[in-house]
Amino acid sequence: MFGVLFNGVAVLLSGLIGMFIKKGIPTSIEKSIKNSMGIVVVIIGLNGVLTNMITVRNNGTLQANGEILLVVSLAIGTLLGEILKLDDKFNGLSDKIENKFHIEGFTNGFVTASSIYCIGAMAIIGSINSGLLGDHTVLITKSIIDFVVGIVLAASLGIGVMFSFIPVVLYQGSIALLAGLLNSVLVDELLAQICFVGYTIIACLGLNLMTNLKFKVINMIPSIFVPVVYYGLLQIIK
Repeated sequence: MFGVLFNGVAVLLSGLIGMFIKKGIPTSIEKSIKNSMGIVVVIIGLNGVLTNMITVRNNGTLQANGEILLVVSLAIGTLLGEILKLDDKFNGLSDKIENKFHIEGFTNGFVTASSIYCIGAMAIIGSINSGLLGDHTVLITKSIIDFVVGIVLAASLGIGVMFSFIPVVLYQGSIALLAGLLNSVLVDELLAQICFVGYTIIACLGLNLMTNLKFKVINMIPSIFVPVVYYGLLQIIK
């Protein structure tokens, strides 16, 4: 669990530093930084999607995989999220936090940062290595990346970024504790499928930051679990 806690502390400290920097940034510059971060988050999302969907054939040509699964996952997952009204419930809870503690923009920073930190192969593989082998190398490397990203995010999105250390510790800690089971289940193919769906949601977060498009990303979260169900059904059929 050392790697998980190290990552959580890195996220917390980066949020604190970003908040300190934010106090000295004029509103006009803050808006520009937010737009710039939107572009960065979109690029992170697209890079993750392409990395996990495209493979290189033996002859050197590129092959795309999983386009249909991506469409089906987002359609089913978003539909489920809409039916359950996950976005409304989460925003309702966040609004209560914002109003009670007078924290403006808590939700935006919290959701954006939590998604970036938790979605991706490094979070999953790093947590499994930490829990199963006691190897914290991947999570420490991830912590350094998260630390840099977190400072910029907190400087533009506010205090919600700092509190994202909570889902980071809970999410990665759960994977570390279940490492023995997950290591045998999360084969390369399934991990790639989970990641390219997750990174698509991250790209949507980036568009939310830099445009007037407002994807209800919380309602899209169930999409991540559709590949797991799909993979399970394939194993049963086989």
